[in-house]
Amino acid sequence: MKGGTVVVYDFGYRLRELRERRNLSQSQVAAHLNITRSSISNYENNIAYPSTDVLSRLSVLYRTTTDYILGLDHRKVIVLDGLDPGQEKAIEDIVEILKNQFKISSRL
Repeated sequence: MKGGTVVVYDFGYRLRELRERRNLSQSQVAAHLNITRSSISNYENNIAYPSTDVLSRLSVLYRTTTDYILGLDHRKVIVLDGLDPGQEKAIEDIVEILKNQFKISSRL
């Protein structure tokens, strides 16, 4: 509960939000995953649910974790794939500076 309200998880809404954040159409996602556009629509409308294989591929496409997609983890993830070690270190340093500046504690 947050502030006296119940937060309800909506699988389809989260998928739609991730897709739109990447500026992708349902057709583009379907083509990338080699499935039908109607499958993507059904997932986003909570009519059907993806197989574990499709769920894994969605997490890679959307650069997040399967736990986030499934609503088990509410933290956002920054994927550093494709960066060299120096770039990764720079981003990690920036995150630490921001955490210190805004006094954000790390969760264990």
